[in-house]
Amino acid sequence: MGLGKSAAVVIGSFPLGESDRLVTFYSRDFGKIRGVAKAARRMRSRFGSALELCTLGELVFFDTGRSELVRIDHFDITRPFNRVRENLQTLAQAAWVIECVARLTAERDRHVALFSLLVRALRALEGSRAAARVAICFGVRCIEALGHRPRLDACVECGRAYPFPRPSLGEGGLVCEACALASAGTMPVSPATITAAERLRSLSWDEALALPLARVQAELTAVLEAQVARLIGHPPRATRFQREVQRLLPVDREASL
Repeated sequence: MGLGKSAAVVIGSFPLGESDRLVTFYSRDFGKIRGVAKAARRMRSRFGSALELCTLGELVFFDTGRSELVRIDHFDITRPFNRVRENLQTLAQAAWVIECVARLTAERDRHVALFSLLVRALRALEGSRAAARVAICFGVRCIEALGHRPRLDACVECGRAYPFPRPSLGEGGLVCEACALASAGTMPVSPATITAAERLRSLSWDEALALPLARVQAELTAVLEAQVARLIGHPPRATRFQREVQRLLPVDREASL
């Protein structure tokens, strides 16, 4: 039986049986891990509220090697990120961030940079930053960190150097107008959005959060949605939650820019 220890973030938690809980973590040292927290749903569980979504803590688990699931022994809270879950708009964006990590990574695929990016995004969401902006900055960096960086300097089909008129975005990057006519699944994208995407991935995290996006923010969000949907095979489930929240709650337009 192997003992594992690592800083980790809860990215999924579901009831299992009468009193247990199946929990998914994204850890700094082991990547994505799924495990069983015995008796976690009992009133006097030793886990308490530690297994709430987005919680950062120190994970201790046992791995028998006979199952994909580990046995969770302890998860001591380092930072609960309570404020992320207290606001629906913030929670909706956090859910999208968490889903990207959960669905774009394989189990036991260690990626320290992505773990750091996830924690940085949760800290920004809990702070005063606009939640939608944090999700955009996270999405741009997450896709790049996992090796799916779209090519933005030339057409991925014919190699024609950008800039060219009426660009579109397809699988792998930009597509010129002529190639887009023969390619399925491309979406038009404005030069301003292309420029913003380039700047967001080249600036530091704090600089990217402060970069004015104004009118291109909505298109950037749509581009990221399309990229993530293409990678996981379907639209993120958190997107529906985001839309419901937008429908039910007033949007602070100034805070979103």
